[in-house]
Amino acid sequence: MAKLYFHYSTMNAGKSTLLLQAAYNYRERDMVPFLMTAAMDTRAGEATIGSRIGIDSAAVTFLPEEDLFAKLAARLRSGPVDCVFVDEAQFLTHEQVWQLARAVDDLNLPVMCYGLRVDFLGQLFPGSAALLALADEMREVRTICHCGKKATMVIRKDDTGRVVTSGDQVQIGGNETYVSLCRRHWREETGDTD
Repeated sequence: MAKLYFHYSTMNAGKSTLLLQAAYNYRERDMVPFLMTAAMDTRAGEATIGSRIGIDSAAVTFLPEEDLFAKLAARLRSGPVDCVFVDEAQFLTHEQVWQLARAVDDLNLPVMCYGLRVDFLGQLFPGSAALLALADEMREVRTICHCGKKATMVIRKDDTGRVVTSGDQVQIGGNETYVSLCRRHWREETGDTD
């Protein structure tokens, strides 16, 4: 029975590494994974899912206005797919999460989404909110704060290294921009000490 999965965490927890490992396991068993990533994230290159540990794989990109159910149905017409893997799932729209849920239900395609839960302001991304509501199974990918506690939040830093507490929800960046922290240290860094 196909399911919609949401693997979530904060930055630098290894979500893309886990996705690439799972896709490799499918290929190793002569099964066909279909990898997708947000077109806006080109840190690993165009149409590429990359991990900080140096592994990567080609992927099909998605844009916010695309119908992912139609995209997956079209892909199935050209050959079998055993599992769909979606990286940067926080960038999905609410409607696209519903489209993926339809692909699970109507096309019997397992869909494994990997993404951030919250942004640098502690707010849910729209795609993550929809996945938290609709996923059949959710799995937290854990990483740690500098204090050793579980990191559940992320701060954004500007070019000078100062913590940013306002701005657009989406800004593509890596270790130079974002730091994962526990809630207490996130509150300290963002000035929420009341």
